[in-house]
Amino acid sequence: MVSWSETARDDLRQIYNYIADDSKYYAGEVIDTIIEKTEPLDAFPEIGRVVPELMNENIREIFVYSYRIIYEIYPDKNISIQTIIHAKRDFNEAVNNKTS
Repeated sequence: MVSWSETARDDLRQIYNYIADDSKYYAGEVIDTIIEKTEPLDAFPEIGRVVPELMNENIREIFVYSYRIIYEIYPDKNISIQTIIHAKRDFNEAVNNKTS
């Protein structure tokens, strides 16, 4: 099962709001595509690459547009989308800002 952390849901809202300043239609399309691209993770959890900054086999990422969708694979094979980070942002800075 693929679930979304509260942080990841907040990230989706922020992405939507940012894009919606220019186009609510396109904002909706981007969010729909991000969600759609995470659905195969349930059947193929290892489809994403290991996050290079962490080098943990259970923390992986897929790319959608210019976003890194970071997810964790749990021992019971459940998947949790942890966060969404724009690819141009520094990973460590972005993660530290979310946890502080």
